[in-house]
Parts: sequence; structure tokens; C-alpha cells
Amino acid sequence: MGKGAQTNGTKESKPLLDLEEYAAWAKDVRECEENYQVDSKVGLSDTEVEKRLKKYGTNELEKHEGQSILRLVLDQFNDTLVRILLAAAVISFVLAWYDGDEGGEMEITAFVEPLVIFLILIVNAIVGVWQESNAEKALEALKEIQSEQATVIRNGKKVSSLPAKELVPGDIVELRVGDKIPADMRVISLVSSTLRVEQGSLTGESEAVSKTTKPVAQETDIQGKKCMVFAGTTVVNGNCYCMVTDTGMNTEIGKVHSQIQEASQNEEDTPLKKKLNEFGEVLTLLIGLICLLVWLINVKYFLSWEYVNGWPTNFKFSFEKCTYYFEIAVALAVAAIPEGLPAVITTCLALGTRKMAQKNALVRKLPSVETLGCTTVICSDKTGTLTTNQMAVAKFVAMGHGPHAVRLFSVEGTTYNPHDGKIHDWPAGRMDSNLQTIAKIAALANDAGIEKSEKGYVATGMPTEAALKVLVEKMGLPAGLRSGSSAGHGDLMVCSQEWSKTESRIATLEFDRDRKSMGVIVKSKSGRNSLLVKGAVENLLERSSYVQLLDGSVVELDSKAKAAILNSLNELSSAALRVLGFAYKEDPPEFTTYNGDEDHPAHNLLLDPANYSSIESKLVFAGLAGLRDPPRKEVRQAIEDCRAAGIQVIVITGDNKNTAEAICREIGVFGQHEDISSRSLTGREFMEHRDQKGHLAYKGGLLFSRAEPRHKQEIVRLLKDLGEVVAMTGDGVNDAPALKLADIGIAMGIAGTEVAKEASDMVLADDNFSTIVAAVGEGRSIYNNMKAFIRYMISSNIGEVASIFLTAAIGIPEGLIPVQLLWVNLVTDGPPATALGFNPPDKYIMKKAPRRSDDSLISAWILFRYLVIGLYVGVATVGVFIIWYTHGSFLGIDLSQDGHSLVTYSQLSNWGQCKSWENFTVSPFTAGDRVFNFDSNPCDYFQGGKVKAMTLSLSVLVAIEMFNSLNALSEDESLLTMPPWVNPWLLLAMSVSFGLHFLILYVPFLAQVFGIVPLSLNEWLLVLAVALPVIFIDEILKFVGRMTSGAQTSPRPSKRKTE
Repeated sequence: MGKGAQTNGTKESKPLLDLEEYAAWAKDVRECEENYQVDSKVGLSDTEVEKRLKKYGTNELEKHEGQSILRLVLDQFNDTLVRILLAAAVISFVLAWYDGDEGGEMEITAFVEPLVIFLILIVNAIVGVWQESNAEKALEALKEIQSEQATVIRNGKKVSSLPAKELVPGDIVELRVGDKIPADMRVISLVSSTLRVEQGSLTGESEAVSKTTKPVAQETDIQGKKCMVFAGTTVVNGNCYCMVTDTGMNTEIGKVHSQIQEASQNEEDTPLKKKLNEFGEVLTLLIGLICLLVWLINVKYFLSWEYVNGWPTNFKFSFEKCTYYFEIAVALAVAAIPEGLPAVITTCLALGTRKMAQKNALVRKLPSVETLGCTTVICSDKTGTLTTNQMAVAKFVAMGHGPHAVRLFSVEGTTYNPHDGKIHDWPAGRMDSNLQTIAKIAALANDAGIEKSEKGYVATGMPTEAALKVLVEKMGLPAGLRSGSSAGHGDLMVCSQEWSKTESRIATLEFDRDRKSMGVIVKSKSGRNSLLVKGAVENLLERSSYVQLLDGSVVELDSKAKAAILNSLNELSSAALRVLGFAYKEDPPEFTTYNGDEDHPAHNLLLDPANYSSIESKLVFAGLAGLRDPPRKEVRQAIEDCRAAGIQVIVITGDNKNTAEAICREIGVFGQHEDISSRSLTGREFMEHRDQKGHLAYKGGLLFSRAEPRHKQEIVRLLKDLGEVVAMTGDGVNDAPALKLADIGIAMGIAGTEVAKEASDMVLADDNFSTIVAAVGEGRSIYNNMKAFIRYMISSNIGEVASIFLTAAIGIPEGLIPVQLLWVNLVTDGPPATALGFNPPDKYIMKKAPRRSDDSLISAWILFRYLVIGLYVGVATVGVFIIWYTHGSFLGIDLSQDGHSLVTYSQLSNWGQCKSWENFTVSPFTAGDRVFNFDSNPCDYFQGGKVKAMTLSLSVLVAIEMFNSLNALSEDESLLTMPPWVNPWLLLAMSVSFGLHFLILYVPFLAQVFGIVPLSLNEWLLVLAVALPVIFIDEILKFVGRMTSGAQTSPRPSKRKTE
């Protein structure tokens, strides 16, 4: 990129440096002005702005055109199972249309099947399109965090409320407290003594960052660019002027936008979707082979020929018979495809989301529920997820009886709740003078507050100051001021308020980066003035001459006393605590009579921050406090649970290395004294690592600190390349690309930005790491239950295929028509399959290693079991059809009450030759209130007359599948150890399915649609006698499986190698 010509018409046009290569943070202000050809006092001219707008475009994020609705709809049919179903529906529709000439009752039946299949496909497509169209929302949310207006200097004049999209590189922008920063900019001058920016959403830092005009090293990471401010972040303190360096898509937030877009292009199918696609491809092959086999077996019925001189001639082709066997092939396709599976999976996942919502995990994308179950790596942010994102005082040091003695107090509590924890060994109600001084400074040299909201206790103002206010409440009040502590009082800040009643603030010496302290001048009720100071311990010690002892006496601060204090400082700092010192001065010179009046001579000293260091000199040092963003109480156990469950925890944070390492040791990611030099890297160190995949393959906890968005993305990408299923947590804008790229993106509900939430698959309502672990357990349970009903539905389909294949193979009339199979697959099988989703979780579910994403849904043994079961289903449904035609009774059950005629098995299997049989007659028979008479066409007994035998076949199929659902309660456990009532929903579902079957049997209109008739009591006894053995067969197979699985129960080693 180059830069435009003149600036305000004062400079000659010359080519500019490429802005993308220009490191403004590494250059001083004068060099930046020269490069961007602008005078910071005058700004750009209108003509120059126009040129630069043409060159660099507007300061907006690009709008990526999403996929068209038509493309999204077509993508829903890019699925093997769906395509088979679509082909079956089209063929069924064509055949129904072809057969429509015959009219009559069966015409309704013929069209029900294709229409129902089309309806399933349409609903499936609508759900898919709705889910995918949500993907673009992350990019829209990103635009909302951009600033809309800016105050700019142009043509030597200040222009307020300029639309931010009109900013160009080189513009001079004024920033004030509360402003949202409109572009990436170089700070060129500070108006206030300090400038602090909240940029955690972009960089992951837990506190607001102080900015300066001084350049930094060119290779500095984003957190270290102290002289740069970034688009989308917010000014929390101070006032300054900046020069725009990058706009639009070249800003850091623009890069995040590009990364989200790139990550959304790389979204992969969930492990279950991949498995189902693979299953669909195998199913396609099997259906093709079986259909071909059926045609080859039955080719003699529609194609015949004679041999003349060894050559086949006189071919005779029956189009009607060919069509009939084509319909059988369609029936096979319908039987083989579990049409109800997508609906049942969706229902089970939806029920799973409800369970997870009760555990504070809000699932935005249904398939994520299942993916959670095979998560092998959790990449967690530190701030707010592993920690509370609430600063708290962990320890504080007060002075002892002598100048070289100190006292260390440990403070409990991890939140802004003043009643959360106590101070160990605290002299309640007997606070000595030194402790009183510390409490007074912490309460009065403080602008923060605590409020109770719906989300709990929240800080108003700086988090560190809020933590000190909480400490004051935990310290309570001295006996002379007011007895007791704040406990039990309605007011949260009662102690701080009591201190403010004793002494009122009359002046503030604001914090600045040079002296690193903040002070207040207070006036007591007696009229005596004091200076109270808090700040960096080393800086306070340099300006302190005395030290206050336990009894309140003041002695000189000698080298030994200073060494004792510095030793305490090092102790707290090594525990990754942020340390603040407390000091004071009674009757500060020049301010002895100051009362806040602007006319007082001392007031002018306060107007110039350069005087603050001299005012804060000859201080009396009182003590120090160590603060931190503490880990959540429940996280350590959650980390242990992850370790037991074979899940690796990787911490990726934008925070500094020492703080992150201390937290990781405390929560159990690392051992307390473990050498972690090879396992704790900064983002930059990792990117320069010679063997990145080898590092990530380390089995155990890893830490990446000072991580930028691109580092997070690269880590997630490499982990996925290693075959891991990655869950990634995040709350900031900077996390959005990695959230999008991960298998499971998990955003924070409380602290999370809308960008992160929209890019995520799941949102944590409580921002808590342990909620993720609970959700993984729930995901595993749901997956096990899904496996149960997938096995159940597939075994049912194998039975249906076996039934049709056997029918075609032995040549008897068709026992099950497509619309009946569709009813069984969709309606009758649906309730039990859904109820299997309510199976109670295995109590050892989080003690097992995660399943691999390439693990098969069905093992070879399970497939064999269901082939046996399927074969029995086929034999039973075909067998009961044959029994009705050939037997007057079976197992002592009388079947002759309806008066139907019996035929031989040979006649039944050669029914197509019926017209050539001499003297073949059949008697009328009754079914419900209908009488079937075949005087005019006895051969119709094998077509129109098969209605009772078909009903028996359908009823046996339904009954077997109901009993088979009991088998699916557990993969290996017997019904004796895991009885049906462990899942009462399954018993209810079986009742519903039987009820629906009775409905189509005994409601005349429905019976006509499905081509069936009512059954008598004896016929129902036959159905149960044929169906019940399926339970005993599977019990035997389960027993064999348990006996032979001893060798297979040893835990599988993790696929991750040790470095």
C-alpha cells in the first residue's frame, strides 16, 4: 500500500511506504508523522482524505456473502442416506402413477409412501438450512463492536462525531474516557497523566492496560504494543491523541474477521455424521447387491426364453412382472434405510441440550452434544474460566513489633462477596494501629465499589481497588470505631463507609506510570490532614523514610527493615500475586491547612502531575497486599476428572507467563514442584518451535501464555491434524476464530462477547470450567444412548431386509408392502428409539478414555449379533405368513376360526402359476366385519387374500421390534441385571407403539390405507409366540459376548504419544 499526495497542500506528493509493512509501534512519533505525511496539529486535508479513501477504502469490515438459500438447500441432499431415500421416493411415485390407471383402493396406499418420504426430506432440509444460516451471525456480531463515531482533527479543526467509517490512515483522532476505539492507532500524545485501555476482549489480558507514546521493539507481540490502541477496545481512563495506522480489514479486529471467515469454511462434520455417512455408503452397496440378487433370483418370472441349437431365442418379457419385482427392490430400499433415524437423533440431541442447560451449558448447535462425548483435548482460556475473573486479596503483610519484623495474613475467598471467606489468625475486634492504618488506606485511597446484581457480586471501578474494598470488609472495624465486622449488615460496604465518615477526601493524586502510585489527601473530624498512598512497593519504598510498627509508633526505615519488606514482596510476587504497598504521611507540608479550596496556594501543586512524586515523599510505610485473579474452587476437581477421563487440558491465555504458571500449578494442570520449562511456552516461542506437533502430542498438561488469536488457531489446527477432537473455550473477540475452528467452540455466557457467543457451539451460563467437564460426561452418556437406539433401529432394518429377501428368494407373495415398512420405521420404531435416549448414564462414564472419533458405531461382534437377530426377524415374519396359509393350528393355537382355505407350501411358493392349476378353489374367510370371497378369481387368494397373512407379518415385525428394544437397553448387560424398569420411558414408549399399531388395525380407514385387517385373540397369541424368542436369542448372544470380552476390557492406550 502507498500513501496519497499532499497533506494540507503543504508537502509535495511522494510515494508512501507500504502500510502493511510499516511498524508504527517501533517508530517514534516524528517518524510516524513523516511516513503518514501528516502534521498532528493540523491533520489531513479534505482532498487528501478523499485520495486515501479511494486507496484504502472505508473503515469497515467486509460483508462476506453467505451461501445462497438454494445452495444451502442443495447441500442438505449431499448425504448418502438422503439420496437413497430420495431415489426410493421418486421411483415409488413413478410406479404409483403408472399403477394409477387401475384405480381402486390401493391407489391411496401407493401415493402415501412417496409423499411421506418427500415430507421427511423437506423437514430435514429446513432444519439443516436453519442451522447453517446461523453461521454468519458471528461476523455480524463483530461489526456491532466497532465504533460508529470519532473525534478527528482535519484542516486544522476538530471535527466531533465524524462517522468512523470515514477514517483513513494518517487521521489524527482524540480519545476520551469511555470512547470505543474506531481503528488501530499509534498514540502520539497524552493529554492526561495516564491512559488505560480495556483490551481484554481482543488480547485476553485480565486488566486494563496502560498506554504510552514510547516506541517498543518491532517484534513485540500484540500485548506488548504499549503505544498502540486497537479498534473495538475501550478507553477506561485518560485522554489522548492518536494517529490512525490501519483501518477496516487491516486492523487487528479485521484480521479476526478474516480468520472467522476462514475457519467457517473449514467446518467439518461431527464424528457421528461421518460415521452415518460411512454407514450410508456401505448401505448403498448392500442395497444394490441385494436388489440385484433379488432380480437374479426372480428373473425367471418376468423373462423367459428357449434354446435353439444351444443359443437362447424366443425371449418373452412380462413388463407387469418386471414392475412388480422392481417394486420389491424399492421395498428393499425402504426397508434397509432407517427413515426415522434423523428424527430420533434430533430428538435425542434436543433432550440432551435440555439436560445440559440444567447444568449451565447452553448448546447452540445440536450435533455439538454428541461431539462433546468424544472430546480428547480441552483448550481452556485462563481468565474467567479457570479463574473467577474477580480480583481478590490472597495475602497481606503488616509490620510487627520491631522494624525488621513482619506479619503475614492469608485471606480466603475468590469473589467480590465480602462474606466469602475470612482472614486466618485475625484479631477480630482487636485491630492494632498498624492494621487500622492499612484498612484506612485501602478504604479511602480507592474509587471502586461493590454491588450485588443478578449475576452475583460485581465490581464498579478498577478490579484491584474493588478487591481492596472487599479486604476492608473482611478486616472489620476496630473496637473504638464500631464493633464487629460487616457480616450480617445489609450494606455491603459498611466498613469502608465508616472509615469515610472518620476522614473525608479533599484531593486526589491520580495514578501515573512514572511514580506507579495513587494518593488521596483526607481531612479528619479533628481537622488534621493526611496523605494516604497505595502503589508499587519498590516505588513507595524509594519515597518512604519511615515505617509504622504494630503499636502505631513510627521508626526510621533502615536497610534491614527495607530488606524485610522486599523479602515479603519477593515471596508474594513468586506466587504470581500482584503486590500493592500502603504508605501515609501525617500533616503533609503545604497541605496542612488545605481544605479543597481552589484559591488555596497548595491547589496549584495538584494541577501538575509532575509535582506528585515530591508531594508523596518522606512517607511512612505501613504494609503490602498480594492480589490475584483466583482460581475457581471447583476447577481443581474438574481437572482431576479430566485426567481420569483421559482428556488432556491445555491452557491458552493472553496473560503473562508467571501468573499463568502459578494458576496452573494451583489447579493441578502442573504439579507444585514439577519442572515445566518444556511444557510452558509463550505463543511466540511455540510458533518458533522446531517440532510443534511433537510438543502438542505430549501426554499431560500444557500451557501457552501471551497467546495471540493466530497462535490459538494454529494450536487448534495442529491438534485436529493429530486426530484429536478439540473443545476450545473463549470469551473475547480474539477467541472467535479458534472457537469457529475447534470441533466444539465454547463461549462464556457472563464475560463473553457477542462475537464469541455467535462463533461458538456452546455457551457456559456460569463461565465455569467444571461445567465443561459435566457437559462432556453428559455428551458421553448421550452418545452411548444414541448408539443403543442406532443399533436398535439398524437391527430392525436388517430384519426387514431379511424378510423381503426371504420372500423374494422362496417365491411367496409379498408379505410387507413399502407403506407398512415406512410406518414401522418412522412411527412404530420412533418412540422406543427415542426412549432409549433416556437410558441412565453409566456411573463409570468419566473413568474411561474418550472414544476415538474413528471408532466404529457397530463392532464386528455387535454386527454379527444383529445379523442373527435380523435373520430371526426375517424368518419369523415370513414364517408367520407361511403358517397362516399352510397350517390350521400352530403350537396348539387354532387358526381356522376365520374359515380360510389351506394350501400346500409348494402351491404358495409357485403362486404365479395358479391360473394353470386345475380345480383350484378357495373358501371365503372373515376378517373383522369383512368377508373375502374369491369365487370369481380363486388365484386372487394369493394377492387380495393375503391381507390377513400380511397383517400377521406386520404385527410380528412390530412385536419383535418392541421386544428387541428391551435388548437394546444395554449392549452387554442381561435383562436380569438391567431390567426394563430402569428406563420407565421405554415401557411407556412400547405402550405408545403398540397403541399406534392397534390404531391402524382397528380404525377402518387406516386399515384400508395400510392394507391390513383386525386380528382375533388367537391370532395375537400366535404373534406373541413367534415374537418373544427374540429376547432369549439375544440373551444367549449377550452371554457369549460377556464370556469372550474379558481380553477386550483392558483400557486402550491413548493415541497421543509421550514426548
